[in-house]
Amino acid sequence: MKTEMITLAGDVPGNSIELRVLRFEGKDEKAVTAYLQSSLHGSELPGQAALHFLIPMLEKAEREGRVAGNITVVPQANPVGSAQWLAHQHLGRFEYFSSVNFNRSFPLLESFDTSGLPEVEAPKSLVERLKAQLLRLALPHEIVLDLHCDDESKSYLYIHQAFLPEMYDLASALGSTAILSWENTADAAFEEACAHPVIQLAEAERNVNRRAVTTVEFRGLADVGVETGRSDAEGLYRFLVHRGVVIDATVKLNVDFNGPVTPLENVEMIRAPQGGMILFHVDIGAEVEQGQELVTVVTVPGDPRGDITLTAPQAGRILTRRSHRYTRRGDDLMKLLGSKRSETARPGSLEA
Repeated sequence: MKTEMITLAGDVPGNSIELRVLRFEGKDEKAVTAYLQSSLHGSELPGQAALHFLIPMLEKAEREGRVAGNITVVPQANPVGSAQWLAHQHLGRFEYFSSVNFNRSFPLLESFDTSGLPEVEAPKSLVERLKAQLLRLALPHEIVLDLHCDDESKSYLYIHQAFLPEMYDLASALGSTAILSWENTADAAFEEACAHPVIQLAEAERNVNRRAVTTVEFRGLADVGVETGRSDAEGLYRFLVHRGVVIDATVKLNVDFNGPVTPLENVEMIRAPQGGMILFHVDIGAEVEQGQELVTVVTVPGDPRGDITLTAPQAGRILTRRSHRYTRRGDDLMKLLGSKRSETARPGSLEA
């Protein structure tokens, strides 16, 4: 394994960040190559835990000459977000300066040529230069896995429709409970930026049997531990073996994903009509019927007349819940996977 440190100067004198890049050299130039990164949202750590346990597995494979395709790993893809703390709270989802989600507004390139992206020393903001470097690292690879998590959630994937059903193998390897499929989110998340050059190719040229581009949602923010980290690492390793990036005759993958594949427009975002305390009636993973009570927002504690109970707009499965229990008006509270288009569906990503 080779370690590269990419230093990016800050936006004012006297500060900078370091991007740690780990490279495993493959033995077969025809093998599929892979890029994995975690914590693009600096406070999302389940993916970082998975990579913590995966890296020694890859080091062992490299020592034994079993790494077929080049692998690049960035365990902490956003040092800016990792350093953002306020009043003892880690706030790594939005950039402090612009309030823009770190996983938005990536450059959408028409090809795999990254020569036009800002260089490390370009007269651009730190975050723009960081995003450019991440794309430079990722786009040469056929597999790109961006590891995230939700608030409270089952494990699931975001996958462009062009890569389905070929990517059911990843869902099987990771034990994902659902896939959210998309065609155009219009918000230029990292996944979209990495998929965009592929989608510009003619369908016959995309070679989706070798490619995999996704956002992996490894359950919830608090699901960080030895057991889950090792299990997720083993799932990632199984997938890399299955795709031929790593050689390991002892590892087999049974492609048995049978969860829902739900278009983004079928996802019901349950939003708070007023602020207050949140009382959930159902847990993540629950199958609910149309009209079933999902969550009550207590607007006047001690006076039930102020309670607002939200019900399911359609039948479906509860995929996520918010981890906080006191909410603002308009906040997203739950994701419900429906079988038909949501009446409140809107262009763009599901959340800010």
